Amino acid sequence: MSSIELTPSQKTILTALTNLHRETEDAVKGEDIAEEVDRNPGTIRNQMQSLKALQLVEGVPGPKGGYKPTADAYEALEVDRMDDPAPVPLEHDGEEISNATVESIDLSSVHHPELCRAEIHLQGSIKDFHEDDEVVVGPTPLSKLKIEGTLDAKDDTNGILMLEIDEMIAPADG
Repeated sequence: MSSIELTPSQKTILTALTNLHRETEDAVKGEDIAEEVDRNPGTIRNQMQSLKALQLVEGVPGPKGGYKPTADAYEALEVDRMDDPAPVPLEHDGEEISNATVESIDLSSVHHPELCRAEIHLQGSIKDFHEDDEVVVGPTPLSKLKIEGTLDAKDDTNGILMLEIDEMIAPADG
């Protein structure tokens, strides 16, 4: 699947949508997104049209309506793959980890938005990480995305942490 280039503004709005949707599991109103990202609702509606065209968002009609992220939305938010792993801050139970490098963050395994997970690929030992530990990754160099989550599972062989995402934070541009 080709990677979709989102503008910083689209990325911010999509991130807000995915976070709000995870909290409510219902369609999210444009006004709520506008409030979350500090933009006016008209701007949000315009951006939603372009995000719908990219098939990242579906509109839900009716009084309970609003917007829902599609499975592709999580893929589009996938953190930029880095050719040279830049240092991405990693915190484990509130302590900065210096002996492991974040190689990539993969959100594309997320086809069930209510099971919002991130795969963090690390270079370095992950033996000190245990289930239910709090892990914070980011901000990443390019998209400045920060992911806070709880360790759900890990793959020691491949250096992968599976996080259940508590919150994704992408700074608003501008």
